[in-house]
Amino acid sequence: MELANLTWPAVDALDRDTPVIIPVAALEQHGRHMPLFTDSMLLGEILARAHRAYAGETLIAPLMWLGNSHHHMDFPGTLSADPRVYLDLLSGLVDNFIRHGFRRIVILNGHGGNDVPARQATFELRQRYRDRQDLLLLAATYWHLADPSSRLTELRQSEMGHACEWETSMILRLAPELVHDHGQVAEIPFGNPFLPASRAWTMPDRSPPGHVGTPDAATAEKGEQLLQLFADAVVGFIERVAGWDGQSWDG
Repeated sequence: MELANLTWPAVDALDRDTPVIIPVAALEQHGRHMPLFTDSMLLGEILARAHRAYAGETLIAPLMWLGNSHHHMDFPGTLSADPRVYLDLLSGLVDNFIRHGFRRIVILNGHGGNDVPARQATFELRQRYRDRQDLLLLAATYWHLADPSSRLTELRQSEMGHACEWETSMILRLAPELVHDHGQVAEIPFGNPFLPASRAWTMPDRSPPGHVGTPDAATAEKGEQLLQLFADAVVGFIERVAGWDGQSWDG
């Protein structure tokens, strides 16, 4: 069920154990060859496929296209919420559903920069509602729910980059007219930024043209496989949320 299409009495009639999905993405630069709306387009498609395939009921909020993208602000066209404003926004969205009585709430993310704020928001809310043992508050990034490199042997990349083989392939499948000369785009290696430490960075630190990975390896065929693999993984994740017994630590 899409929240935007329901009346308030219809929402009020729902079982409060219905999984709630809050999709969050971004509008930001994706190299010289990819559209600014890449993250939102991809998450929207993956969630739409999952919604059609899932046998049970879910309540899906409208996709939040404004993300935490300050590390891309050197590139014109990027729109970003201040990191602390974004954290408060996510907390507020989840808290709205808690106040309406819902108990199983997932922030489903489609942009790397949203991952830390989403996890922090759910963590802080759990502390605020620390006496509510019936609450299941989750933050999940869709490409962490599956391992394409173990399933799709033709992939050159083993992990998600930015405007990379994976993202470029998926946009080639959805809207090929929005991808520009990706076969001529040189690889930008992932590098080793003082791992296992977490290094602070802006995109120009890593990539002057704004992409990371091997977009020249992208194909629409890979894109279809990736989209379906991630959609299937989202379905499996929602099934775990719906199947939670309401009290145990393990899902």
